[in-house]
Amino acid sequence: MRWLAGVLLFWAMPAAAVTCEDIAYNGNSFTACTVDATSEKLSLFHKDDQDIVIGSFGGIEDQPDVTRLTFAMNAGMYHDDRSPVGHYREDGIETMRVITNAGPGNFGLLPNGVFCINDSSAQIYETLSYVDAAPACRDATQSGPMLVIDGALHPRFLPDSTSRFIRNGVGTTADGTTAIFVISNDSVTFHEFGSFFRDYLKLPNALYFDGKVSRLYARALGRSDFGFQLGPMVAVTE
Repeated sequence: MRWLAGVLLFWAMPAAAVTCEDIAYNGNSFTACTVDATSEKLSLFHKDDQDIVIGSFGGIEDQPDVTRLTFAMNAGMYHDDRSPVGHYREDGIETMRVITNAGPGNFGLLPNGVFCINDSSAQIYETLSYVDAAPACRDATQSGPMLVIDGALHPRFLPDSTSRFIRNGVGTTADGTTAIFVISNDSVTFHEFGSFFRDYLKLPNALYFDGKVSRLYARALGRSDFGFQLGPMVAVTE
């Protein structure tokens, strides 16, 4: 009877809705974390209830409404004071407007985009499409450049580029039910990074979060990257 009870308990347990794995592709190593946006608590984190920048994965787990951190990643470029460079919305409150014009650095390498999260979906919009559609995002973070736009790589990505960094970003399925967060474990070019989302993961849209400061927390892999204090972060919590 004990054996039967154990079997019943095993089959009653829900399937993991966050899975992380290391993937070798075209001579590079990537870690990809797949999140079921329909069932997981996927949210952005920037400041605590005292208006102080959280700044670290441990800081997320210290928040009063979080009991367990499953996954986390830096989620958008930020200034020296760790304020978002682009549009930022958390729990329905906008703290930074949408930036539509071109500018310096990777963020201003248009087209850039916005990662939009709601209670049961996650979508990536090219910035001008985001402005036109005006989706009601619970959480949103703007970053750039777009890596994949409607199945095509960003037009400025060069196969023979020599610019290599550890990079991270996110891609979403067309129906918005799944978000896949990726960090490169090797220094890669934009072309290599975008190609991983388009050609290996087969995602129609993907957005670059950052390079150099890219970091990942993945409980399933026993991984928690350390480094500089962060600005906006995305996480799956319980």
